[in-house]
Amino acid sequence: MSEKIIFDRIVVSRAVMHGKPRIAGMRILVTQVLDMLAAGKSPAEIISEDYYPDLTEADVRACVAYASQLIRDERGEQSPL
Repeated sequence: MSEKIIFDRIVVSRAVMHGKPRIAGMRILVTQVLDMLAAGKSPAEIISEDYYPDLTEADVRACVAYASQLIRDERGEQSPL
């Protein structure tokens, strides 16, 4: 089973979650976190006991940064950081 780190805290493995990007060491997809943010949840709410208590704020930020990088790569843009 090969796991590829594709971004800070984000990994892909064909054998886990159908190869979709997820938080390293967990079965939480990047899209799940992004969907919650899009629905108006704060990072603090996402990492609360009600949702994903094993996540950290750094995991949530990594999901946003990963999505941002994908869009930049798609458009051929450079990161401002």
